[in-house]
Amino acid sequence: MPTKREREYYQMGFADGRRFESGGGMMGQVDYIEGTRVGDVFREPKKKKRKLSAWQKFVKANSRKKEFRYRDGKLNLKKMGVAYRRKKRR
Repeated sequence: MPTKREREYYQMGFADGRRFESGGGMMGQVDYIEGTRVGDVFREPKKKKRKLSAWQKFVKANSRKKEFRYRDGKLNLKKMGVAYRRKKRR
């Protein structure tokens, strides 16, 4: 069962949503800047994407080549693995 404070937060959130829907919310205010306040809402900065590994970069670069494709269009990962290890050895 929610506490009194939680109920108040739910009501405030509901009221904010209704105000935003009707056009009175965040219109005409400062645009979103990472990790800053916009109106009454604090937004988290977006997570950064991780870098691709060397294997993932190799697959991405060579996945369209005919030598690594089966006739039905699937990737021949075993052959790609051999080529990757051969390339890595050089």
